[in-house]
Amino acid sequence: MNEVPTVRLDIWLDVACIFKTRSQAQAACKKGRIEVNGVSGKPHRAVRPGDTIRISLPGGRKRTIEIVELETTNVPKARARELYIDHTPPPTAEEIELRKMQRLSMPPRRSRGMGAPKKQERRRLRRLKEGEES
Repeated sequence: MNEVPTVRLDIWLDVACIFKTRSQAQAACKKGRIEVNGVSGKPHRAVRPGDTIRISLPGGRKRTIEIVELETTNVPKARARELYIDHTPPPTAEEIELRKMQRLSMPPRRSRGMGAPKKQERRRLRRLKEGEES
């Protein structure tokens, strides 16, 4: 019999570099963020070339990809991009502006390697949060 080859959904998402790890792909599937051909995608679901995967991203965005080829082992990132076709529409001007506003509204982050804030920095941050003038 001539069977169509299949691969587990979580493995394919990892190999295609859609998610960094298989564990992240499994977690996204279990949370209901992955749909395969309009049906909720479980990690163990078998996928084939031609299947359409819809991924819900943070901020209400959706990513739509179509499987072209299957791989079961890790491949170089350039090769991984050839495993699927991305049908995600480009973001609208409003979405771009919304993302900029979200980035600007986030609290400032400390640079890597700076360690914990010192006493003087903590006092300055507390005054800033409480609205006191220094």
